[in-house]
Amino acid sequence: MEDDTGEKSSFIVGLIENRAKEVGVAAFDLRSASFHLSQYIETSSSYQNTKTLLNFYDPMVIIVTPTKLAPDGMVGVSELVDRFCSSTTKVMMARSCFDDTRGAVLVKNLAAKEPSALGLDTYYKQYYLCLAAAAATIKWIEAEKGVIITNHSLSVTFNGSFDHMNVDATSVQNLEIIEPMHSSLWGTNNKKRSLFHMLKTTRTVGGTRLLRANLLQPLKDIDTINARLDCLDELMSNEQLFFGLSQALRKFPKETDKVLCHFCFKQKKVTNGVLAIDNSRKSQILISSIILLKTALDAVPLLSKALKDANCFLLRNVYKSICENEKFASMRTRIGEVIDEDVLHARVPFVARTQQCFAVKAGIDGLLDIARRSFCDTSEAIHNLANKYREDFKLPNLKIPYNNRQGFYFSIPHKDIQGKLPSKFIQVIKHGNNIHCSSLELASLNVRNKSAAKECYIRTEFCLEALMDAIREDVSVLTLLAEVLCLLDMIVNSFAHTISMKPVDKYSRPQFTYDGPLAIDSGRHPILESVHNEFVANNIFLSEASNMIIVTGPNMSGKSTYLQQVCLVVILAQIGCYVPARFATLRVVDRIFTRMGTMDSVESNSSTFMTEMKETAFILQNASHRSLIVVDELGRATSSSDGFAIAWSCCEHLLALRAYTIFASHMENLSELATIYPNVKIVHFDVEIKNKRMDFKFQLKDGPRHIAHYGLMLAGVAGLPSSVIESAQSITSKITQKELKRIELNFQHHHDIQMAYRVAQRLVCLKYSNQDEDSIRQALQNLKESYINGGL
Repeated sequence: MEDDTGEKSSFIVGLIENRAKEVGVAAFDLRSASFHLSQYIETSSSYQNTKTLLNFYDPMVIIVTPTKLAPDGMVGVSELVDRFCSSTTKVMMARSCFDDTRGAVLVKNLAAKEPSALGLDTYYKQYYLCLAAAAATIKWIEAEKGVIITNHSLSVTFNGSFDHMNVDATSVQNLEIIEPMHSSLWGTNNKKRSLFHMLKTTRTVGGTRLLRANLLQPLKDIDTINARLDCLDELMSNEQLFFGLSQALRKFPKETDKVLCHFCFKQKKVTNGVLAIDNSRKSQILISSIILLKTALDAVPLLSKALKDANCFLLRNVYKSICENEKFASMRTRIGEVIDEDVLHARVPFVARTQQCFAVKAGIDGLLDIARRSFCDTSEAIHNLANKYREDFKLPNLKIPYNNRQGFYFSIPHKDIQGKLPSKFIQVIKHGNNIHCSSLELASLNVRNKSAAKECYIRTEFCLEALMDAIREDVSVLTLLAEVLCLLDMIVNSFAHTISMKPVDKYSRPQFTYDGPLAIDSGRHPILESVHNEFVANNIFLSEASNMIIVTGPNMSGKSTYLQQVCLVVILAQIGCYVPARFATLRVVDRIFTRMGTMDSVESNSSTFMTEMKETAFILQNASHRSLIVVDELGRATSSSDGFAIAWSCCEHLLALRAYTIFASHMENLSELATIYPNVKIVHFDVEIKNKRMDFKFQLKDGPRHIAHYGLMLAGVAGLPSSVIESAQSITSKITQKELKRIELNFQHHHDIQMAYRVAQRLVCLKYSNQDEDSIRQALQNLKESYINGGL
């Protein structure tokens, strides 16, 4: 199957919903022949879960039903596709095509794994919507692409997306995971601009796509994460293994995962009405795939040699499943019977074309040998013609390059042309310092050469039919090889390479728990630290007993960077990579929610405040106690009293959820939450005042800190008239005095409760600590003294 999408999407997605707010999604990846089925209840009237999945798949085609069956208060998936995916091709298919019974049969027949392993009998009743979407998706692919999918060739996953951390589309944008928010500010220089750009040192298209998928949907299973981290440990401590694997992976062609499509899809029988030109193109792609597969299989022994002495579970598993699998050797032998030993995958167009024409061994097909002779004769005649023109027209530097679109053409340097180009040369085009042109003789030879090549392709395909059928029988092992190569490419060429390029001990292995704290010691922003040489590291500690941090500080002191940093460290950890910190222990996060930045949304007719409220509503409706919630400035887009009231009540709601929350705010009154709720911690970014100017330290410190009139100082730097600033100063000082008195009274009122809670909090920590008895006794004694002296 032809797929020239490069790194672009290769997903076809089927979407259907019912009136009970359930959505079924079937996503078919044409590149890697995998099928992802998801069904879930859409909790948001704006289809945030569906948007997240569509953002993840980034489909080239979306298939929907024409009937707009939408639950009350919701626009319907068809309307959603028009609004949210306006650049994607939308296909309407009749409701009868969305047949769940047929979908179940198709999935059962096409899945590489046994139906019992997929749990299809259980899923069928529970996930009928995604099976209906599967039926429509497969029907469209087979009709539109003119193929039949080979039985037991697809990698099928059920409800796969929700086995992973869910990062909604807004958060992906806010955290700059795939694209930077303000790319125009960077100009055209080659700085690492997003987390994806920073890690994108993968060598294969499949590895790059797997990296993107992992960043958008990090893992939640601790065993899988630790298996990747164990692998990184070994790569970092064993240079021979690291460089051996890097070298072995270079030998595999970049398109190894893409080539599988030609073995998972079988072309339908073509009628005489189909033009031969189409057949020759399909034949050429098939031959190219066989050559690419041969190159990949030839590289397996090198991978085996590199992995032979590996110790970690993941690499040993790869060695057993790939290197010790005899099917690869027998497939290589089978290919060697038909394909010439010297044929290799090539990227240069003419070399690739010649390799394809001479792929099959001589003597297997008489007609093929005749076509080859014709191809060689015309190729030789073209080069002889070039030599003749060099002599006749005194053009010693005339070259005869080749490209797939126009075939052979002449390239003559400007400096060699004295006066006018001879009239024999036609189709003259200026190209840099050269002239590109042709001649009638060359055009005639090109046609004959192209015709001979086409005949070679069609005869070669005829010779390869039996070989193709033999390969299709073992297509599942090729799927496994492609998956393994993508995973190794990501771990070795992205994770290990990125870490090895940093100074020693700058990145450390994160630890994981299901219910423990989120603790990061000396954490850094993974993207910004590569831009700023002297990046200031900061800590964070969140636990069930202290699950909300309110970060205060003036504008430009580093609050937004800190919030983004914590989320990116969590994402890096949950994709199985080391993190930029001295130490990190994390509770597995099921969803990351962010509310950052403020701007109007003209498309949805929402003001800045309305956009802010919609994002906040989505967080409050969907957050669970395992979520990580990051809010940067809430309520500042409306009146100060209403904004403060909203921010306060949202904080109270999130405190009740027990979710880990980091809340950055300019509203100093919000720090009063800590006087009422003992599980709130107040921190601030340190700033020194020198000569009425602020010196930002970007260092996080405990407790609140009131910096008088910092907004007015920055306004002065921006150039506001001094008379305006003096007037503002007298107004704000009167308001501040009243507020400080009230806060002091409130603090005294709740001080005793706070002390008791902090004692209880320390006792819980001691209960789960793994220290010896003497250390615990000493800690209890210290706790008692601190409580008596009021130092907690």
